[in-house]
Amino acid sequence: MVMARHWYSSSPVVDGHPLLDEPGFWPAYLADLVEGFTPEAFGSDAGDADAMLDTLHDPSAWPMFTVPLAGGFAIVVHFNSGEEFTTTDYFLTHPDWSQDLVLASDDQDRIGPGLCWPELAALLEAPPGAAGVTDAHARLLLLLPVLGDAAVPEGAVTAVVEALVAQGAPEASEVLARRLLQGHPMWGAEDWWFDDDEQSWLCEGDHSPRKVPLGDHLPSQQRTALEACLAPR
Repeated sequence: MVMARHWYSSSPVVDGHPLLDEPGFWPAYLADLVEGFTPEAFGSDAGDADAMLDTLHDPSAWPMFTVPLAGGFAIVVHFNSGEEFTTTDYFLTHPDWSQDLVLASDDQDRIGPGLCWPELAALLEAPPGAAGVTDAHARLLLLLPVLGDAAVPEGAVTAVVEALVAQGAPEASEVLARRLLQGHPMWGAEDWWFDDDEQSWLCEGDHSPRKVPLGDHLPSQQRTALEACLAPR
């Protein structure tokens, strides 16, 4: 069962942001999405990737990452390592909310996908003066596990290749990029459509939290701000 974020306050959470610049981070972080690809495909050493995987799965230190969004929103990535396995939870948060929204989780509940490509593309630019993960390439790669869209355009492949190369991957990374865009193996790529009445993207995936409009329980002002946050610019 997905851990509510307030429970993390009594857990060994650590700031994960320094890990983004460490060798082997991206092949370790995206390992579930790229089975069959070696760390060298990311321009990384296998030993560095193995060491980073151990760090991400350390039961005594659970890395957390914050992707700041417009309007005070954020997507928070939490690693949760028990004695037997590690899960990753992705929350959409806002300081005015009493309860965060779960976008995705790879625990036994299998929640996802939580974003379609138009939404993810709208989140790549960090708001001015924001703290957390602000580099557009790092934001894209960090949120890829939440994505699951069966209709990604060719431009998405180009964007992922550019992000990979910016993080040290070889120029010829198109095959890797296409694999990453196939979605997390727990939920894969699903069909999405935009509901004009609800002003929200909806997903057909059996495990997706987006089968209902995102934030449909929120007050109208907060709902409008959330819609604007996720809208393409």
